[in-house]
Parts: sequence; C-alpha cells; structure tokens
Amino acid sequence: QVQLVESGGGLVQPGGSLRLSCAAQGTIFSIYVMGWYRQAPGKQRELVATITSGGSTSHADSVKGRFTISRDNAKKTVYLQMNSLKPEDTAVYYCNADLRAVPGRGSYWGQGIQVTVSS
Repeated sequence: QVQLVESGGGLVQPGGSLRLSCAAQGTIFSIYVMGWYRQAPGKQRELVATITSGGSTSHADSVKGRFTISRDNAKKTVYLQMNSLKPEDTAVYYCNADLRAVPGRGSYWGQGIQVTVSS
C-alpha cells in the first residue's frame, strides 16, 4: 500500500519561512511527477509547484521567487521551501505523486498539512 506522509507545517509570522516534506512509502517502483497543491478555506484546490523525476520544475505565478520545490529521488521525498510567507499563503497543503507501485501506475495524495501565516 502506498502512502504519502507530509510534515513541516505549522504557524508562522508573515515574512517567515517553512519547509514542507513529503515522503512516499510502500512498494514503489518509479516516481514520475511530484507536486504540491493547496486549498484555502472556501476556495478550490490549486497547483503550487511540480517537479519531474529529472528535476524540471514549475511554480505557480503567485509563489514564484518565494517558494522552491525540490526532491530527493533516493529518499522518495519531495520538499517545498517556502520563504517570505504571506497571510494569503494560509491553506492546507497537499502532496501529490504520479508513481508506479504494486497495483500499477496512479496518482496518490497525502493527507494534507496545515500552514497558517499570521501575526
């Protein structure tokens, strides 16, 4: 069974930093694209950033220059370094991975982790 386990969220003041981690666990053969999404109260889930297995990245315009996605393929882990945080970054952040595991290829989600930016 595949699980994506997120960590690193919490409460931070505006202008502060947080680093999210998401580790894929289980019998996994290959991980293709990994990404981070977020959902603020009353809003739809939106894409924050993605990274391919080769390291190519894409970031939403709203976080460019502030957030950086990275991954460690050996650890099956994706990271999101968040700097210069703003109150509007407050949301539940979800990790996503397109991967091949025992049952086959599919898209998996983490359970979500709260990030709150407030003074």
